Amino acid sequence: MDRHTSQRIAIETSLRSAHRPLSPAEILDAAKPDAPTINLATVYRTLKRLTENGLIRAVDLPGEPSRYELAGLPHHHHFKCDACDRVFDVPGKCPSGLTDGLPSGFRVRYHEGVLGGTCADCSPRPTAT
Repeated sequence: MDRHTSQRIAIETSLRSAHRPLSPAEILDAAKPDAPTINLATVYRTLKRLTENGLIRAVDLPGEPSRYELAGLPHHHHFKCDACDRVFDVPGKCPSGLTDGLPSGFRVRYHEGVLGGTCADCSPRPTAT
């Protein structure tokens, strides 16, 4: 039986309130105020259990360590900021035209897409003239 410790609750709360995929280090930082004795090993163990139980899912970006988000979210894509390394959810369906040019007989069951660039916090602000 899985225990609902204050540390696990703090981790779940961090993921629920973030509204974006978080790295284990981001989860640790977000959970610390509610569970001051939490450490990275506990975060990893808890993420493993929550993933195995289907409560969260790993978000895997090419060449990046996994980030984690709640399972069961509506279909969406991800945007990774090159400046701050945060990953954000981008709601929406498969972009039209994505399957144009697919060879005859191919059937798409799923797709994964990651956008990259600079988030609003890291983008230069236009100067007033």
